[in-house]
Amino acid sequence: MAIDVYKEWLGIPEGDRPPDHYALLRVVQFEDDADKIRKNYKKLNGHVRKYATGQYSNESQELLNELARAMLCLTDIERKLDYDRSLGREIDDRDPNTGRRPVTAYLIDQGVISHDQAKEVKTFADRAGLSLKDAVVQLKLADGETAARALASELGRPYVDLSEMLPDDSILDLLPRQVVRRHTCIPLFEDDGQILVACAEDPTQELEDEVRLRYDKPMRHVIASQLGINQGISKYYGNGMRKEVAEPTKKGSKTSGSTKTQNAPAKKAPTEKLTDDEYIEQRNMGILMICGTLIVGFNLDTWILWPYVYQNRVPGWIFFPLTFLVAPPVIIFAYMNYIKKK
Repeated sequence: MAIDVYKEWLGIPEGDRPPDHYALLRVVQFEDDADKIRKNYKKLNGHVRKYATGQYSNESQELLNELARAMLCLTDIERKLDYDRSLGREIDDRDPNTGRRPVTAYLIDQGVISHDQAKEVKTFADRAGLSLKDAVVQLKLADGETAARALASELGRPYVDLSEMLPDDSILDLLPRQVVRRHTCIPLFEDDGQILVACAEDPTQELEDEVRLRYDKPMRHVIASQLGINQGISKYYGNGMRKEVAEPTKKGSKTSGSTKTQNAPAKKAPTEKLTDDEYIEQRNMGILMICGTLIVGFNLDTWILWPYVYQNRVPGWIFFPLTFLVAPPVIIFAYMNYIKKK
């Protein structure tokens, strides 16, 4: 017998199924407080996750996605206006509560910074060529999550905590690791005929074109903290977790050749750009291997070759260069194998 998850898990009385977004998130109809909506979503998300490993795991996954879509709709200013109108709400488009707030205005309203600090942020951002979001973080006036929430307010986009999201594996598979790293984003799932993508910044046209090409659907973005996205990339795009998908052929492009040509293996994707941490790690590893090889060669000459092989009959320094000729190929071989494993 099918379970009514809305009634049994969320306490929603019998009636319309599925319930509207407000009833689903257990808030009053036409609630405009985005923070309250997110707070209820977080509470319900944690409750429904309790059923994720039992016999109702599929129902739990579906309800979690439904809760996420409802929250994202009601915290997206433009989509919420359209949704409220569809429910019969009369809205004055001039109502200031439906407008967007700049990053500094949001932070002032939240009591994070003062008006004087807002001026300092703007001056620093202009001088350093940074966005207001990055400037407020570098000045240590707000953490990354708070700054991301402020950016979401400015863009009129929902803010998402990626630790509460369960991206669709089939969606993750189609956007390669090198793309999500280059654009600092995570694809989440399909919603209302669009691919929902969490971004740390307002996305570029290049990313929107990439998503449309790979999914054959338009992209809609939400804002997440850069730390959350980086952690998501490590979690969902770790080494060996996903098979790289070849770039799809653009529509309208000419195709030729036999079936054998069409089924040929895709060309290997170019080497992706290393992050700063990976670059430093690989550079340090290379230095350690070089030093280690030279030290081994020196000790090999001094304590083994000279006293036991050459029996002190010739000056030891003559053989030092000969031993060091072995160092370059050893270094190259070891380092290339290390990079390959990475």
